[in-house]
Amino acid sequence: MVNVHDVPSQKLIGALAEQIKGLQGFSEPEWARYVKTGSHAERTPHDSGWWFTRAASLMRKLYLHGPLGLSDLERSYGGSKALSYFPKHHRDGGGSNVRNILKQLEQAELVAKTPKGRILTPKGTAMLDKLSRGIFTSLTEGDKALARYG
Repeated sequence: MVNVHDVPSQKLIGALAEQIKGLQGFSEPEWARYVKTGSHAERTPHDSGWWFTRAASLMRKLYLHGPLGLSDLERSYGGSKALSYFPKHHRDGGGSNVRNILKQLEQAELVAKTPKGRILTPKGTAMLDKLSRGIFTSLTEGDKALARYG
């Protein structure tokens, strides 16, 4: 059985982002083109579809690391910020981005809220497993030695 652990993360996140773009009711807000991803970032993202890429990355994180709260996700999407001549310090990522993406994923019934944090629903897990299987089969076509691992 092939799952998220068995495929490269970049390929999975890219394919999942494309699939999320096609979901009904999941759209990028107007303000997302002008906002930074956190206080540590100096500029807005270069990728115009960063909203969907972040949503795909959130789903992958929830699949791999179990129930996660908003503060856990903010911390993981944060980065270091230089403070004049002082040493760099960690800054959390923007909470509004993560919160709004999670709300849209909940409306699409891919993520559910529990007392311990957010988790993937069976529908979300099935979506990730199906994509992983498809990516793995495309990888095995190019390299027959990988076929024995699937």
